[in-house]
This record gives sequence, C-alpha cells and structure tokens, in this order.
Amino acid sequence: MKYKRSLLKLSGEALMGNNEFGLHSTRLQQYAEEVKKVVDMGAQVAIVIGGGNIFRGFSRIKENTIDRIGGDYMGMLATVINGIAFQSYLESVGICTYIQTAIRMDQIAEPFVKDRAIHHLEKGRVVIFVAGLGNPYFTTDTAAVLRAIEIKADVLLKGTRVDGIYTTDPEKDKYAKKLKKISFDMAYQMGIKVMDQTAFSLGNENNLPIIIFDINRKGNLKKVISGKEIGTLVSKNK
Repeated sequence: MKYKRSLLKLSGEALMGNNEFGLHSTRLQQYAEEVKKVVDMGAQVAIVIGGGNIFRGFSRIKENTIDRIGGDYMGMLATVINGIAFQSYLESVGICTYIQTAIRMDQIAEPFVKDRAIHHLEKGRVVIFVAGLGNPYFTTDTAAVLRAIEIKADVLLKGTRVDGIYTTDPEKDKYAKKLKKISFDMAYQMGIKVMDQTAFSLGNENNLPIIIFDINRKGNLKKVISGKEIGTLVSKNK
C-alpha cells in the first residue's frame, strides 16, 4: 500500500448518477463498497463531498436574488445533507464513520478538530468533513486540500467521472492525449479546470500530491491507494 492516509474528494454531481439533481442510491452504495475495500486493507480514509447535486435543485431561483455569500452557505448545507447520506451507506457496509463540520450543528456532527479527526483515522474509522471551511468564497476543492494538509494525508484523491487530465477536452477532441503526470506549474499554465487554482496553489505550497482518477470504475480506488498508475498525478515535480 503506497498511501497509508488519504483524503478522497467526491463532487456532489458524482453522487447523483444520471439524475438531474439529488442522490442516486446505486452510486452511493458503489462508493461505500469501494471505500470499504481500502479500509479493510488498512488504509486510513477521510472524505470531502461537494454539494452541487443539491444546490442544482435551486437552479430556478431568479438570478441575482440570492447573493454570493447566501449561495455559498446554501452550498455548505448541501454538503451536510450529502455527508449524512454517505455516512449511512458507509455504516451499512460495516464502516464506523464520523462526520465533522466546519459549522457547528451538534445534534448532527462533531465540530472539526484536527487531532480528533486524526484519532478517528488511526482507529480505522472514516471521517467525512462537511460544510466546506465554514466561510464563503472557498470551494470544496480548496476545503479538501486544506483538510488533507491538516490531517497530514499522504495524498488527495479527486474522484471524477473522467480518468484523468487530458491535453484538451477528450469529448470534443479525439486526438486529446491523457497526461499520466503533470506538475502544479504546468497545471497553472494549461488552465486545468478539474480543480480550482486556489486548491492547486495550496497543494503546491504544501507538497501535497493530487491524483485525478475515475471513481466510477470499480476497483480504481484500491488501485490508486496501492500505488498503481491510475488517472493523472499532479505534484510539485512532474
């Protein structure tokens, strides 16, 4: 096993499967089983989930009626809904799971405490971090990188619906070439959109490798944590 402690970032959109918004039970079950495989092999796993699948449900709200700050707080609460749902699926496959939140809601989750999160991980429990960083103007990608740094994760795993980073959009360009490894500097220059620039910058400054991979292909999470070259590795040095 190459990565003993990892943070898995899942987008909210990943949880909705083929639905327009909301949660897809088959997808949640699949992800829970993938996490169980790596926990059973001794890996320590923390998770950050986005909220786009819930927030999309408000897409018909009149544009500009809700300001950026209000919208960001709505997004944070959406991640709490996703965290509670995923916790249920993880526990249904036998994984002890704790939720830690950046916004206090004691009846639902623990407040985020770094040392307590690390303690849970060392005991073989999965920790789901929700509510982003508790502040507007920061994405869940940035929250994932910061939480990964705080818990001293070996790697951040960005689970997506594509199998890595390409030179151009593979859905539009049949000649697009997949990149197995790329430096943070090159990601900046290419304007890679799979994660925001603040997240990449934090990863670069703190020497946190980030792997972009296809979470929907069964067995990929275990392969990545085992050290197999799946997806694209973004690191300080190419």
